[in-house]
Amino acid sequence: MSNIVAIIGRPNVGKSTLFNRLVGRRSAIVDEIAGVTRDRHYGKSEWNGREFTIVDTGGYIKGSDDIFEGEIRKQVQIAIDEANVILFLVDVVDGVTQFDEEVAKLIRKNKKKALLVANKVDNHERAAYSAEFYELGLGEVFCISAISGSGTGELLDEVVKSLNETEELPEDELPRIAIVGRPNVGKSSLTNALLGNERNIVTPIAGTTRDTIHTRYKAFGKDFWLIDTAGIRKKAKVHENLEFYSVMRSIKALEECDVAVVMIDATLGFESQDLAIFHLAEKNHKGIVIVVNKWDLVEDKDSNSVKKYEEQIRERIAPFRDVPIIFTSVTEKQRILKAVETAIEVYNNRTNRIPTSKLNDFFLPLIENHPPPAIKGKFVKIKYVTQLKIRVPTIVFFCNLPQYINEPYRRFLENKLRENFDFCGVPITLAFRAKG
Repeated sequence: MSNIVAIIGRPNVGKSTLFNRLVGRRSAIVDEIAGVTRDRHYGKSEWNGREFTIVDTGGYIKGSDDIFEGEIRKQVQIAIDEANVILFLVDVVDGVTQFDEEVAKLIRKNKKKALLVANKVDNHERAAYSAEFYELGLGEVFCISAISGSGTGELLDEVVKSLNETEELPEDELPRIAIVGRPNVGKSSLTNALLGNERNIVTPIAGTTRDTIHTRYKAFGKDFWLIDTAGIRKKAKVHENLEFYSVMRSIKALEECDVAVVMIDATLGFESQDLAIFHLAEKNHKGIVIVVNKWDLVEDKDSNSVKKYEEQIRERIAPFRDVPIIFTSVTEKQRILKAVETAIEVYNNRTNRIPTSKLNDFFLPLIENHPPPAIKGKFVKIKYVTQLKIRVPTIVFFCNLPQYINEPYRRFLENKLRENFDFCGVPITLAFRAKG
């Protein structure tokens, strides 16, 4: 079961700064101008051994004529609906505002687990000011400074207490393949084409799909669970922020699957949202197949068009370029079975286990001829290599000074591994551990 933690609140209270703090990098744009976050940001975070997905929403504004702020308001409601835990961020400098009261009403109405977080608490005086937020009726106030990180440890302790326990795969252990992507790229159409019936409602309106649906696929010698972020959306709901819904649903589908089929629209190219979904699948250590749909609608194609298009995608997804790319037309039923076959191949690659003797026979002579570079006069000696018996492909290198393995050498080893063992479409973890 996926765990989503959404950060909500007024504009300019520090949501993006807190997001960056929790995911450990400057991913979201941080600016002094209120309302800079309009596109959603989402990333992985981990605390005390528990992983979860963080979603940074836009600032909540009611009564504004700004069309963007109207969309942000919808996103906040979606986040409340979809998230397991809400982090409601307020600004201790401004105190309780009318907008804070509006958001608090939304949270109480939805009866969702929410933690009230007072940001910009940089000294004892400001900590005292935070007491006024108790009037919002949301219980304990967590005082933090998103910029310095002060108080975030206690906050995260409480977050992980509220997460769902991660569910294991069903006993059948069948592969789980999820179809993910932006709205209106053909996800539900692919499901229907594969199943040979109108299992899911498909309309030309972006965002028709609402809920994740698991369907057993048994045909052409294949047997797996097909996860489509699909369901019935009432017409009254179509006005909701569709791009944000696709993000929330994609997160849930990704965390439940073994292989993600990332669909893109050939007529639009590999856009930033496609790249974000790809990276989310990569961070979740899922197998990945990129399906370029609507290839029949691309004009002025020649014999080199596929190769050029492929290379453009691989440049965008670098350094993880070892991913299969399939060109399809779902409406014409062109190469859709190829997409399924490739997804199963990637699943098999993901479950591939290389014997320890084989790894050592391959790597030790290679490392002897191409040793890690010496750092500060220290020479790294790798003595033993093995693959851990876990679901995510993880290769462990035992050496005397693991802290001196740099990123270029790590990438060199991964490239050699991929050249000699088939891990196409599969993110690999290389770990270096001390061994005397």
